[in-house]
Amino acid sequence: MRITNLDGRLALLSGGGAIDVERASDGRFAADPQQIYTEWEQFRRWADGVNTETVEPFAATAVRQLVTAPRQIFAIGLNYSEHAAESGFTAPEHPAVFTKFAGSLTGPSGMIDLPAATVDWEVEVVAVIGREAYQVPESAAWDHVAGLTVGQDLSERTLQLSGPVPQFSLGKSYPGFSPIGPALVTVDEFLNPDDLELGCQINGELVQKGRTTDLIFSVPELVARLSSVLPLLPGDVIFTGTPAGVGHARTPQRYLRPGDELVSWVEGIGEMRHTFTGLSAMELGGTR
Repeated sequence: MRITNLDGRLALLSGGGAIDVERASDGRFAADPQQIYTEWEQFRRWADGVNTETVEPFAATAVRQLVTAPRQIFAIGLNYSEHAAESGFTAPEHPAVFTKFAGSLTGPSGMIDLPAATVDWEVEVVAVIGREAYQVPESAAWDHVAGLTVGQDLSERTLQLSGPVPQFSLGKSYPGFSPIGPALVTVDEFLNPDDLELGCQINGELVQKGRTTDLIFSVPELVARLSSVLPLLPGDVIFTGTPAGVGHARTPQRYLRPGDELVSWVEGIGEMRHTFTGLSAMELGGTR
């Protein structure tokens, strides 16, 4: 099953078209995309029997963020060995967990303002929780995941790394710094949900490419480890980490500039497209 948010309304995707969930269910399920995660099992059963002949075309520009008001957003740092190495760290023995704030969420396309000259890209697979998970074993973790989507953990490196204690959460939570989409895809849609290709391009140049088989802590292990400490709630979001290729680790370092187009994708889910605006090239320190 694939779902999305079309101009603020929950929709099922099928055969290149969409089905408005509230209308198709005669009001059984709300149009608000966030509410569906609290009724995920009932929704799945209903969706399995929906008439897919009622699909209607939609414009890609109508697609919004899948999760609009999560109670918790988790993010995992250094979760690919090559990314840990390029960042100057050894592979961690435990997940490096930080948070991103909900005000940074945005949809899979559009413009994102650059607040400074050192904004970096980090493509990620994002998991959304569909059933409360507390002290869940790794073997049962996928049962608590509603689905997977594409994400970018955009990072303003100067703020992130400033001060005696790094400001990961603030540096990664400017408006638009957590784009997700274009669809949430349930785990059963993948041949192997633990082996997905992900990557991103800037102006057509490939800058990141990896596979989730290289995750140090897989999605099920992250659900198990996080839920061993606190409940994961329906609609919560987990950014699972980025592969190697970020701009901060390059020589010379490279960051996003006004006019850059960032295309991010995950195999079997789709792609996001964002263009950056805001400060002028001169204000951002000149051209590359």
